[in-house]
Amino acid sequence: MPQLGESVTEGTIGRWLKRPGETVAKYEPLLEVITDKVDTEVPAPEGGTVLEILVGEGETVRVGTVIARIGAPEEAAVSVQPAAPALVTAGQAAAATAPGAAPPAPAQPAPATPAADGTLRSGFISPVVARLVAEHGLDLTRITGTGQGGRVTKQDVLRYLEAREAPAPVAPPATPPAPSQPPVVAPPVPAPAPAAPLPEDAELVPLTPMRRSIAEHMERSVRTAPHVTTVMEADLSRVVAHREANKAAFERQGARLTFTPYFVQAVVAGLQQVPVMNGRFTDAGIVLNRRIHIGVAVALDEGLLVPVVRDADEKNLLGLARIINDLAERARTRRLTPDETQGGTFTISNHGVSGSLFATPIINQPQAAILGVGAIVKRPVVVTQHGVDAIAIKPMCYLSLTFDHRIADGATADAFLAAVKATLERV
Repeated sequence: MPQLGESVTEGTIGRWLKRPGETVAKYEPLLEVITDKVDTEVPAPEGGTVLEILVGEGETVRVGTVIARIGAPEEAAVSVQPAAPALVTAGQAAAATAPGAAPPAPAQPAPATPAADGTLRSGFISPVVARLVAEHGLDLTRITGTGQGGRVTKQDVLRYLEAREAPAPVAPPATPPAPSQPPVVAPPVPAPAPAAPLPEDAELVPLTPMRRSIAEHMERSVRTAPHVTTVMEADLSRVVAHREANKAAFERQGARLTFTPYFVQAVVAGLQQVPVMNGRFTDAGIVLNRRIHIGVAVALDEGLLVPVVRDADEKNLLGLARIINDLAERARTRRLTPDETQGGTFTISNHGVSGSLFATPIINQPQAAILGVGAIVKRPVVVTQHGVDAIAIKPMCYLSLTFDHRIADGATADAFLAAVKATLERV
């Protein structure tokens, strides 16, 4: 399992692109690895014949684990099933070889024991688990791990949070029965009814790893932060005119000029004027990020990826256009590395590309806010020149800012959004 990012410690086999017995050239795609929401094609480090696949599709292993072997064509090829091999003791192996012996039961993983430093002796935690633990100030020793070797998984943490946040049931005051009456026995609580079978005209579509990750992240965000949305309307006449005048020059320099770099520049200006919107909430206080890393949402057929433009305040319009084009193209072709989708301090969701006028996007935790950009539509608006009102046709756009009300109030959020609007209108 290769190291796909600086903060990545494990990966899940999404799909093997080669099978045992097939030949593969050096640097030819060998498999797809899933880390959080990113699917990455992994090239073969050497050419040859795939002799053995040691880790099946859907299994998660640590970085550095041997997952396949490539060798000379004359070597025998052996494949394992996608299911993870169970650990078998020497006694179980001997019993299994006896004639007529029943297959041994799979060994159960030993429970994890907490160490003095609060970690788990039996394994490690993934970056997703580490982020959840840090955001909620959790004690790992209080969470029961169901992963291999007692490792705490993301689902374990989410279940723990749900159980912690659920209100404790209030028992009614006990009333002692009268001496002449037998004690009242409560009827047994019926077991929950099984899920209703699907009708014949319905189909159950299994969740992809990306869809499941998005669902968990969005649910956690709404449960974590009080969301509030404020909306303003921007006149993009200057942006549209500037883009039309400079598209050809940008293309000669190898960059396609879209509207997104303008919005990134405007957000940078807003964050510089209202720094708290570049922060994140913690129980100890609000952490203000000194560097500005802007996440730009990219829609895919199966979900959404948010590659990050790092140090966006240090780049001009041409530099932003180049890096945004590169990140978006590699996001759509599934060639992003996991590190390129992490570490953002603010996110932009350009939902207007599909015709949406305005929306209320969900905050990308643990950030303070997210900006929704609506469709640019020509509309009649009232303009005032020399004290005279007139009707003019303008390319207008709704900007919706969803923010964490623990970090900012309405006046602060409006000040940020007004700075974004003013920057766009004076390009």
